[in-house]
Amino acid sequence: MTDDGTGLLTIGELARATGLTVRTIRYWSDEGVLTPVTRSPGGYRLYDSAGVARLELIRTLRELGLGLTDVRRVLAGERSVAEVAATHVVALDAQIRALKVTRAVLSTVARRGSSAEEMTLMNKLARLSAAQRQRIVDDFVEEIFHGLDTADPWIRERTRSIGVQLPDDPTPEQVDAWVELAELLQNPGFRAAMRKMIEFNAADRAPGTPPGSSARFFQRLVELAGAAREAGVAPESPEADAVLVELFGEGTDRAAVLRRIDLGDEVVRYRELAAVIKGSPEPPRFQEEFGWVVAALKAWPGR
Repeated sequence: MTDDGTGLLTIGELARATGLTVRTIRYWSDEGVLTPVTRSPGGYRLYDSAGVARLELIRTLRELGLGLTDVRRVLAGERSVAEVAATHVVALDAQIRALKVTRAVLSTVARRGSSAEEMTLMNKLARLSAAQRQRIVDDFVEEIFHGLDTADPWIRERTRSIGVQLPDDPTPEQVDAWVELAELLQNPGFRAAMRKMIEFNAADRAPGTPPGSSARFFQRLVELAGAAREAGVAPESPEADAVLVELFGEGTDRAAVLRRIDLGDEVVRYRELAAVIKGSPEPPRFQEEFGWVVAALKAWPGR
């Protein structure tokens, strides 16, 4: 405290009273957020007790992450502390989400043993916005459905929505799944397999067939195959043959049916990845039922 009886404090005395550095207090003063009440005859800035309280508020706001512009507005009464706090909660939430994505990417890199190039791609894919992720899926859908106007619209919409909704705070497993899915969607071999599946669907449907008929067939497949599995019916057993007849009808070319639904491991993986991204604890139930039907068709190809 100065010895002139005014009770005013120099920057050095203010620093000792608050535990802040002289450099920090001088900087805040230079930026106009901590204004001295006067100056000494020697030109030193002097502060009163209100300045001490103001300095404590500035320190608190800065420790909470507010920039000097917001601090200045609060001190000037242009914005309330509550308003600024609410704004910064939103900003902090965004930072936390970004940090969670960073953590997830690094965890995936460590688990995969990724190279620098793979890490760069992974980071880029993980940080795509929902709109950017949707564009990747839309490009994929456009290619596999192009020119196949009779394909079931239900399948198109289902394909378009699968795997896009990566959470704002994804787990490392969800980031890993999205990265793998994005790579898969751009794989020419996988696109060709999916295109073949859509071609089969379009060929099986007559013009005017109502949308969603594929969904009803899938539901029936799941019900019949699920009941067979629960009853312990083995795919190679005569009982399985009866299930195939009920599902596909008598005299159906089962080899042709098999070509339509047995599209390889990549399609299975596609469904598994979508389930992980959606937060499902297990792959879709129909995956096991489809596997049972495929095994039964292979066991009873010409019967």
